[in-house]
Parts: sequence; structure tokens; C-alpha cells
Amino acid sequence: MARKPLPPPSPTRRMRGFEAAAGFVKDPVRAVGESRGFAVARLLTHWADIVGEDLARTTRPVKVGYGREGMGATLTLLTTSSQAPMVQMDLPRIKDRVNACYGYAAIARISVTQTAPTGFAEGQVEFTPAPKVAKPVDPAITAAAAATARDVQDTSLRAALENLARNVLSRRKSS
Repeated sequence: MARKPLPPPSPTRRMRGFEAAAGFVKDPVRAVGESRGFAVARLLTHWADIVGEDLARTTRPVKVGYGREGMGATLTLLTTSSQAPMVQMDLPRIKDRVNACYGYAAIARISVTQTAPTGFAEGQVEFTPAPKVAKPVDPAITAAAAATARDVQDTSLRAALENLARNVLSRRKSS
């Protein structure tokens, strides 16, 4: 599908050096959002602020569909199949927060669409993984790992061997 060209600037508008980039893309972004049913573009641009960082990491709003009844819309969320049960459990909270963003009960239903993280034409959404938290390593294990690789002259090989020894020594002992 070809993109529509940006409208030319108004002849009455005076150009004063550099213009803010947000001013140039505001109207095209609003038009694209409205074509997907998003009357409030803030739902797309501030999704993490509305539902929270944890849910924003695993969900994306796809579209807002208005049915024939006219009473409330359906928000469609995209998530991975492994996260869908957790998202389904949080649907009442998501609906309350989205309606608070709109300022009235605009969303009556939320539909969860499961997809693979990558690989489908419409569902190619890269979800942000949770940040990895480094576990504290026992100083005795670190000293033993350093002693194991002490005689190696090459610094990169010594660092790799120390890391390997640290991982082996810190593994749980199976009974």
C-alpha cells in the first residue's frame, strides 16, 4: 500500500529556522491512528504509561473496533501465546486504565490475539524481554575461579576460563 504524501506547508505560515519534528509528523500519525480506530493517539504512544511496564513489555494494542451496537468498542491486544493467560487475568485492570485514558467508558471488551514473537505478516511484533538481573556471586567462588585460570597468559582466554569456572562452581549440586 502506497503512502500518501505529506501535505504542503501552509502559505501563510512563516518559516523561522528549524521546526520541531513532532510538528511535521503529528497529523500523519493521527491519521494512521484514526484509520485503525484509535481516536486517542495517546493510547498508542504512551502504552507503557497506561498499562504499566510489565504489561507493555508483553502486549501491543492493535486496533479498536466499533460494533453495530454502538455501546462501547473492542480493543484488540497482541501478545505471545505464553503470556496470554497472564494478560487474560489482567483484562479488567487493563480495561479500567484504558477507559481512564479516554476519560469515559469507551472500551467495553478487550480481545486478546495470540501470536508468535516474530514470523507472521501482521503479527511481526518484537516484544521487549524482561531485563536480566545478575545474581550475586560468592566471593569464595570468584577467588577459586581466578585461581583456576591464574597460569593462563592470554587475557581473553583467562577471562573466559574464569567465567566458565565461576559458572561450574556456582551450579547447584544435584543429589
